[in-house]
Order: sequence, then C-alpha cells, then structure tokens
Amino acid sequence: MPRRRLSQRQLGRVRRIQDRRRAKAEARADGMSVDAEDDAPRPAVVVVRHGANLMVEDDAGELHHCVTRQHIGEPVCGDRVVWQPSTPSSGVVTAIEPRRTLLSRPGIGGHEKPLAANISLIAVVIAPLPPPSGYLTDHYLVAAERIGVAALILCTKMDLLGDDERTRYLDALRHYPEVGYPVLPISLEQPASLVAVRERFATTTAILVGQSGVGKSSLIKALLPHRPIEVGALSQATGLGRHTTSAATSYRLDGGGRLIDSPGVRSFRLGRIARSELEHGFPELRPYLGRCRFTDCRHRDEPDCAIREAAARGRIAAVRLSAFHHLAETAVCD
Repeated sequence: MPRRRLSQRQLGRVRRIQDRRRAKAEARADGMSVDAEDDAPRPAVVVVRHGANLMVEDDAGELHHCVTRQHIGEPVCGDRVVWQPSTPSSGVVTAIEPRRTLLSRPGIGGHEKPLAANISLIAVVIAPLPPPSGYLTDHYLVAAERIGVAALILCTKMDLLGDDERTRYLDALRHYPEVGYPVLPISLEQPASLVAVRERFATTTAILVGQSGVGKSSLIKALLPHRPIEVGALSQATGLGRHTTSAATSYRLDGGGRLIDSPGVRSFRLGRIARSELEHGFPELRPYLGRCRFTDCRHRDEPDCAIREAAARGRIAAVRLSAFHHLAETAVCD
C-alpha cells in the first residue's frame, strides 16, 4: 500500500515533534535529568535496516532491535536517531538526527534511493581482474565530490601482477593522486599492505564500493575478522536472516571508526546532475571554469575553451576529460 502524502502543515508538525525528541535525547546524553524512567529517549546509530525493522547501536556499543515510526522519514544505515525502549529487548525509533552527508543512487521512477548516511569517506575498490569497468570509478568520485566527502582508490589483488605489470598498472592511475585521490595498492597475501588502509579507516566512517569480483568481500573479511559473528548476532537479534547480508550494514572498527558494507553499491550510477555540478565534480576542472569564451561551453570543439587548452598542456588528464564528456552525455540534466 502506498504511503499517504502529508500536507505541509502535517510535515511541519512532524518536524517539530522530532526536534523535541532530539533535544530530549541530547539532554539525556549530556547527563541532564529529563526523565528518570528506563524508557526515556536516547541516541543511537542505525546499524542495519530492512523495511520497518532496524538494529541500532547506542553510545555504549549495545545493540537494540527497533521499528520505525511512520512519517519521520526513511532512516538508513549510518543515521543518528532517537529511539525509545518499548520492551526489555526492543524499541521504537522516534526521530532522525540531521544528516551530515547522504549517499544516494537512482531508484525506481528516477527517485533518489538513499544508501548510507553520515559517511566521511568513499573507498573505491578496483583490481587488475576484472579490469575497471568503464567510467565507474569516476562515477564514485563525482558522487564523493557531490556530497562533500573524501575519496580514495584501493587497488586489490596486486599479487597477481609482476613487478613490471604492477608499475604499468599503477602508472595508468597516476592522474588520481595528482588531483587529490590517494591510490593504495594492497594484497591480502601481504598483510602489511593493509596497515595504511586501517590507518585511513581508523577514525572515519567509510563505505566500500566497487564492481563484483574485485575482492571487496575478501577485503571486508580481512578488515573485519569478527564480521561473521556480528552478522549472526544481528540475524538472531532482528530476525532478518539473510537480509543482514544483503542490506547496507555498519560495523564498528577498533579505532572507533565505522565501515559500511553495502552490496548494492556495486551497481552504483549517478542520477541526473546539472552540468555545472558535474563540472565541479572534477577538481582539476575547477581552476579553468568560467574562463572559456562561451558561457555555455561544452569543452569539446568550441574555440578558446580553457578546459581543452589545459588538457593540451597536460594540466588535465585526457582520460579524466573523456570521463567528464561521457558523464555529461549520460547523466547531465541542464
């Protein structure tokens, strides 16, 4: 059954109610005496969601099975929420905290489908086999720029390459570090190569993305050795069973950071995006924007195009300019 649409007056009332619940939960978290009862509202983070069922983790690391109230919005993995116990083993999510960031992708009917909230790092996983798929890496990087989070590229399965092949492979990616995206070569056969990855993830909330077969699942097992135990605990606590392995799930790391495993992100694509927003999604283009002769320059055949001139001087990598043109053809909505 489709959800009933709310009027602006009703939406305003829902927002005011959520604001009061958030304030009450924040006051309780600060140690203020707002409610001495055990069912007082309290803050938590959404670990996994399937339908109206959620598993939330409180600030002490305890997990709680909750359902979500209608009309408060759609909580997703990574959301900070306010929840209230209803039984000794379950509760109700009554409000969603304002999101710092939200990663989405196109859903059915062209509507954006939220994937994960409050992330601060997108880690794109690629490998020699299967080779990177078209412009998929650039899709992810533009998405990171679009929501204002950092990004890096993890090159897995480096043990499959000889020294010369490895050099050529990484050399083909050198344009990424030049514009601010670190490239970290790793191999699960060489555990020492994971040290830099763990350091990057230690105090941040990262999400792993990448096409099927690049070794993402194996990498997650290496970074989260207790994940099978946690998945079992989540399945038992929520009753979601297999859904806990097919839905975005957030895991706490030893350093205090969080790692989000989202199988669905493997098929990620940008939604419709304004041309100006796409241009700003490529950091190397920004210094030259507004310097073309024509304000509506497409950076293809137009005379006095600052972007093409910069590419000719080697200031913009040809493969990145090609990626920009591809995305402009497939995703731009002027």
